[in-house]
Amino acid sequence: MFLSERIKTIKPSPTLEINATSASMRQSGVDVINFGVGEPDFDTPEHIRSEAVRAIEAGYTRYTAVGGIPELKDAIIEKFRRDNNLSYKPEQVMVSCGGKHVLYNLAQATLNPGDEVIIPTPYWVSYPPIVHLAGGRPVIIKTKEADDFKLSPDALEEAITSRTRFLILNSPSNPTGSVYSRSELEALAEVILRHDVCVVSDEIYEKIIFDGTPFFSIAQVSEEAKAKTFVVNGLSKAYAMTGWRIGYVAGDREVIAGMTKVQSQSTSNPNSIAQQAAIEALNGPQDSVLTMVRAFDRRRKYIVGRLNAIPGIHCPMPAGAFYVFPNFSHYFKETHAGTKIKGSADLCEYLLREAHVALVPGIAFGDDNFIRFSYAMGLDAIKEGIDRIEEALEKLVGP
Repeated sequence: MFLSERIKTIKPSPTLEINATSASMRQSGVDVINFGVGEPDFDTPEHIRSEAVRAIEAGYTRYTAVGGIPELKDAIIEKFRRDNNLSYKPEQVMVSCGGKHVLYNLAQATLNPGDEVIIPTPYWVSYPPIVHLAGGRPVIIKTKEADDFKLSPDALEEAITSRTRFLILNSPSNPTGSVYSRSELEALAEVILRHDVCVVSDEIYEKIIFDGTPFFSIAQVSEEAKAKTFVVNGLSKAYAMTGWRIGYVAGDREVIAGMTKVQSQSTSNPNSIAQQAAIEALNGPQDSVLTMVRAFDRRRKYIVGRLNAIPGIHCPMPAGAFYVFPNFSHYFKETHAGTKIKGSADLCEYLLREAHVALVPGIAFGDDNFIRFSYAMGLDAIKEGIDRIEEALEKLVGP
């Protein structure tokens, strides 16, 4: 048998791979604490689950329109109006099988071989492979911890070429939790409009934000910026609906039509029952979102305090999402039982073996100095996990 050349260059998702490894170890009887998975530990709210049951009983179990049922599109349009003061028409909206599927469809519908997509680091692990699979070329721009891992207008300007098609912007960010302010987005939009570049604004963590930090979408900067922006969102994170696989996008109607063609030849419509439940999630009570965010906030403050108390580690306080991205480079080049720790992958492997703690190395996000922790788990598990990490780090010896 043989594989395509493009598949030979693509690696499995590191976060899903680590989650699978953790699950396998647990099945073997190993007590693993998994900081790797980006999945809320809350149940999908009862009123959403009940709507899914009602949909099954009512027979909503058949094919739907490829790009989503009209009622769900209406709910998404209302969400944009209510939460973001953005106006869209049904032909500018599409529903897919999760936010990742939206991004894949968008890349397949718009990129030609050699087209460039600007991706600031640290980035979500799937952005570069999605671009590669469409024949595009990721252009990686390194951001700095001192700048809260945010892209500057000057760095963006320098990276743009005649082949640039998109900038991918993720706020709140996975893995850093950084949130762009209105003024920061206005400055980036000025560069984007000057060069006639489009933006993919990944806003999947929009609802998970702390300390009264306001959320602002780059599509809100101006009508001109909105026309150049594809707003990507979904229900996985805010509504604890990861397995339901509902994501959506709003943007240029011609591109949305092209994305719908791609979807028609791959998955067809998103799950019919999940679409009905999604309407209830968007239109129904939002109390569960606030409850979840309050719990994440308590965990955020605890894990940042604990990590910063470990010698040599610096952990910024994230403004959104449910991740921290501490700098562990202090422990590189140290050894344990003759094995040298050369970078984030080695350290994560050591901590999994020695402490039975699963983490995602920063190299998977484009910056080897860091390690990503998800705090989408109970406080007791977080405490036990940090205790184990502290004990394992104390066993390392310098070169």
